[in-house]
Amino acid sequence: MKKSIAKNYIYNLIYQILTLVLPLITTPYLSRVLGAENIGIYSYTISITTYFILFGSLGIAQYGQREVAYLQEKKDKYSVLFWEIVILRFITMTISMTIFYFTFAINNQYHVYYTILLLELFGNCLDISWFFQGLEEFKKTVTRNIMVKIISIISIFLFVKTSKDLYIYIWIYVLTTLIGNLSLWAYLPKFLTKITKKQINLKQHIKPTIELFIPQIAIQVYTLLDKTMLGKILGDMSEVGNYEQSQKIIKLSLTLVTALGIVVSPRIANTMAKGKKEDVKNYLANSFNFVWFLGMPIMVGIIVVAQKAVPWFLGEDFINSINLLIIGSPIIMAIGLNNVSGLQYLIPARKQKIFSKSVIIGAIFNFCFNLILIPKFKAIGAIISSVMAEIVVFFVQLLYIRKEVPLKIVYENSFKYIISSIIMGIIIYFTTMNMSASMTTTIIQVIIGILVYGIMLIILKDKFLYQIIDKIKNKINEGKKNI
Repeated sequence: MKKSIAKNYIYNLIYQILTLVLPLITTPYLSRVLGAENIGIYSYTISITTYFILFGSLGIAQYGQREVAYLQEKKDKYSVLFWEIVILRFITMTISMTIFYFTFAINNQYHVYYTILLLELFGNCLDISWFFQGLEEFKKTVTRNIMVKIISIISIFLFVKTSKDLYIYIWIYVLTTLIGNLSLWAYLPKFLTKITKKQINLKQHIKPTIELFIPQIAIQVYTLLDKTMLGKILGDMSEVGNYEQSQKIIKLSLTLVTALGIVVSPRIANTMAKGKKEDVKNYLANSFNFVWFLGMPIMVGIIVVAQKAVPWFLGEDFINSINLLIIGSPIIMAIGLNNVSGLQYLIPARKQKIFSKSVIIGAIFNFCFNLILIPKFKAIGAIISSVMAEIVVFFVQLLYIRKEVPLKIVYENSFKYIISSIIMGIIIYFTTMNMSASMTTTIIQVIIGILVYGIMLIILKDKFLYQIIDKIKNKINEGKKNI
């Protein structure tokens, strides 16, 4: 039986929001307790660690999700595939952990933090979320992690008390990842069959995982390298801290827009395997429409809300994050759109070479502009480079897929969402411009935004909104029948 995309979207959305919102709940507290410099050290050391996680993982997780999606109905085959990928990942991560230990965990300025983060690399060896995503079993990745994330928040408020407790915060971050990844293994017996050693063949997976590894490296250049280059070029960890906190808010917003992609990607892969091209186009059309529907109002909302929200939320130490949020907001639409063209189409279609070209071009673009803009504009230069890089990636991908995917589906209903979002932004700005920067003001701004945007789409008779309303009505009616 096919899993419901709507249900899987909700499950995945809950999981993605938990991984970002729960830490975000602690952000005002940590911003004040740890300060901009310590937040910057945390962000910088995490960025270095993530490179080693990336090298150790190759493209294994993304490759594994896709291949499991192709084999959803063949339990014996995906059971073999699972163990092959797990073993391969343990080998590559062990190599990465060894290099990381001797390079950063010994005789380094931040060696105490890097030593703790060594456990983060080990935790990623145990990450099998890709397996359940490939099977479209998104509920499994949510239920066990909810309690883990809640424990994380409680631990932060209990144990992180002063600026000297940065190492405790990193311990909490690392242990949360480890426990969360371990918890998913309890579900495996239900989904796997027994296999023999003779069935294991690791060699066949090396080439395709490396092919997916190349674009992953490129993607990280303009997501992690910004922080690394800010730390190296400027040596000012408070700049890194401001950049980190603004990115947390943008990533939270981005989660709402891209969560559908994680759900739809395995479905598209499975549909492609069955040769149903028209169904694939319909999935893509709905995905692009969803990005415009949700991404535009969120982008405009951040621009008009940032001025009033940042001072009370992050504190005076992070006042520079206001401009970073405003300038960085277009990245929500850019990543949202290239998430559809790249991760939802090119990867499931096994066109990873095209995907690689697009993100490599974006990475080179980002790196070069970072070198030019960071020395002069600091964190603002880094965020400008990232936004421009994501836009470049999207247009390069469109250039390659235009013969297979009608470009009309990319922007078909975008005009309604752009107009509605602009009007929403203008009304929010002028109705709250004289209000103080407070939580109450931010809540009022959000409520006004939702109401205005919804009313505008009703006036413009947006079909997508009416489809959502109809589905909600049907679910309510079904619930009443079952009572």
